[in-house]
Amino acid sequence: MRILQALRSLILTFFRKILFLWVRTDVSGNSREALGLDPDKPVCYVLQYSSMSSRLVLEQEVLRSNLPGAEASLPVKNGPVHSFFFLYRRIGGLFQKRQTPVPTSEFKALVRYGLEHPDKDVQIIPVSLFWGRSPDKEKSLVKLLLSDTWSVAGRLQKLLIIMLHGRNTYVQFNQPLSLKQVIEEYRHSEERANRKLARILRTHFRRVRQAVLGPDLSHRRTLVEGLVRTQAVKEAIRETARQDDIPPEKVRAKAYKYADEIAASMSIVTIRFLEVVLSWLWNRIYNGIAVNNIRVAKEVAQDNAVVYVPCHRSHIDYLLLSYVLYKNGLMPPHIAAGINLNMPIVGPILRRGGAFFMRRSFKDNPLYATVFNEYMHVMFTRGYSVEYFVEGGRSRTGRMLQPRPGMLAMTVRSFLRNHRKPIVFVPVYVGYEKVMEGRSYLGELRGKKKQKESVFGLAKTVRKLSKSFGRVAVNFGEAIPLEDVLNETHPSWRNEAYDSEYRPSWLPEAVEKLATRVAANINASVAVNPIGMTATVLLGTDRLAMDESQLIRLMDQYANLLKAFPYARTVTMPEGSGKDWVTYCENMGLVTRQPQQLGDIIALEGSNAILMTYYRNNIQHLFALPSLIASLFENKDSLQREKIVFLASVAYPYLQSELFLKYEPDEVEGVINQWIDLMIEQGLIVEEDGRIYRPEEGTDAMLRLRVLSRFIIQTLERYHIAIGILRKYGSGRISAAELEEQSTLLAERMSILFGLNAPEFFDKSLFRNFIANMQKNGVITTDDNGLLSYTEGLNEVAEDARLVLSVEKRQAIQQVTMLGA
Repeated sequence: MRILQALRSLILTFFRKILFLWVRTDVSGNSREALGLDPDKPVCYVLQYSSMSSRLVLEQEVLRSNLPGAEASLPVKNGPVHSFFFLYRRIGGLFQKRQTPVPTSEFKALVRYGLEHPDKDVQIIPVSLFWGRSPDKEKSLVKLLLSDTWSVAGRLQKLLIIMLHGRNTYVQFNQPLSLKQVIEEYRHSEERANRKLARILRTHFRRVRQAVLGPDLSHRRTLVEGLVRTQAVKEAIRETARQDDIPPEKVRAKAYKYADEIAASMSIVTIRFLEVVLSWLWNRIYNGIAVNNIRVAKEVAQDNAVVYVPCHRSHIDYLLLSYVLYKNGLMPPHIAAGINLNMPIVGPILRRGGAFFMRRSFKDNPLYATVFNEYMHVMFTRGYSVEYFVEGGRSRTGRMLQPRPGMLAMTVRSFLRNHRKPIVFVPVYVGYEKVMEGRSYLGELRGKKKQKESVFGLAKTVRKLSKSFGRVAVNFGEAIPLEDVLNETHPSWRNEAYDSEYRPSWLPEAVEKLATRVAANINASVAVNPIGMTATVLLGTDRLAMDESQLIRLMDQYANLLKAFPYARTVTMPEGSGKDWVTYCENMGLVTRQPQQLGDIIALEGSNAILMTYYRNNIQHLFALPSLIASLFENKDSLQREKIVFLASVAYPYLQSELFLKYEPDEVEGVINQWIDLMIEQGLIVEEDGRIYRPEEGTDAMLRLRVLSRFIIQTLERYHIAIGILRKYGSGRISAAELEEQSTLLAERMSILFGLNAPEFFDKSLFRNFIANMQKNGVITTDDNGLLSYTEGLNEVAEDARLVLSVEKRQAIQQVTMLGA
């Protein structure tokens, strides 16, 4: 018997080595740490369908990963059970009718072992294996035959699949199940215990397959033709023909042209090509890609239509996210791309990589709008994963931009029409240590015209590939089920009838709530890096320079502040300490060192001083509340705790709207008190008899408090500029547009007078948002003539400015507002 087993093992080893002369695998979850294995419990691997090739791949990957062996066995009465088994075996073959697969005897033996040994447990690890990852294409016989799809392949088909796709094999080890827990309630019924475990494993394999392969894809031409035949598009064609007095056939041809312009043509060949190219690219320009919290995407992709909503910092964003998802066993999403990217050479590649193209504005073209809406509806109802940027364009300042409602509204309306397939939003933060477009952003912020995308522009970008852009972090945030947002906004939404044209009155509120939550969850997943920390501290100094040892100490202290009161569990902190971070920034060419006998000085010089505001702005929201508290002591030795809480609470709604802070207004008082307690504990402020004091001048604690206040003080100064101008003109004397314009001009003037390096200080959109929020909060109102009115409450807020603004800046605001009046 032992001789036969040894011979059998030798033969299998021979076949495995032969197979892996050809097969190449990409594996995820293949470590004891990732699986969370208990070393005291036996392990059993399970594959879905019996297959010699699958077994050989499993054994190879187990050996490579140093996991518990797949050749070991569990002792049972009727013979050993190997530490791997197949859930189902096929019946039928080349010359017999193929029948429904049935559970294997090894599966039944394992359940019997669990029932006979109630004190023992077995860790069952489901392993999913895909020979190539091409999603099924309807009406494509070649793809159906030669790709690993939703269907169960026969022996001949499997052989062809291995020959064609063996070098692109994906293996995913998944979290173990407890045999003891699964069959606990069926101790006296082996048949029911078998059915329960089979059902759980069958559901698990189906969900993983959904996440990895995605839903069945329709042939692109079929999809485009189907869009033109939808009821909504037919009605739009008739209406356009009637209004423009054009023959319906011509309008129908135009609708087809629109659909063809929009639709993606995802090709697995292109995706594999891009994987190879992007792997080379990332290794050339980046020092590594850190992926955090990917399990969120893996979990929601199994049962939902997923909408990935990343922040938009660079053109690299969508390539990077698709690459990360594919490398982690998830189907790349269909990506909404601006029509400006549909240029020669690049456009067709992006389209085959999953991009669908949209015009920047189509509100004056109802036919195009209807076709695009129907395309999005098809995406969601079929369960495709989709990616779009809620900010619309790339952020030039490093801050999250105000979300645009267009794509979100389309998504919500599609879900209202058909909500059988749940939609879940997955926020993604993409953090760069050095953004590729950084220098061009500087030019645009200085007034240089934005350059249109072109092949020649792409060629210029290629020259940058010799430079290093540091590390990149891709952090997945907390998922947002659309259903939850609708339940909060309008609980009875399920009881209403919707069609493609219906826009309920509560839709804008739901879209706004969704947009705010998406932006807040992106910011709650920020990756703090050495460059962001260094920029934050150096930009908080008067001369953008600091003694090296002092800079190191401050960075360590501020990092400890964030760790002591974590903003969110999805925020990631950099490795190392302040000393490592200074060295890293110096090597990246972002700071300069000036040797000096009393200690080297680290400084920001030239364009780097402005560029570093970009990286400071990436993490500014993390310090918003402690910095706001610190700023109240700029011109005041002490304050009552209640006064601090009151002033910070008054300012919070405006900071929340601008920085997308996650705390709701009704909970922020508690959070402010927690920050006050922590700042007392860390020696930044002192409490005596209910009154809070700042440290003595000249002390290290006072330096820490003052630099901390500078992290947010320019934002507060901007608010007071708008308030100062409004008060100078008087109630009912200036419109919102005029106030926005005057505020921008004054901020730009102060930026020059005081040497402020932050381009967003005079960003018109930030003033527009602040004015809109004052209207929303009832601080100012608009009369019938469009002029702004306010009450005495605004004067009280302005008087509190003396706590934050320096004497020089208060005088500058007063002088310039007098000139403006």
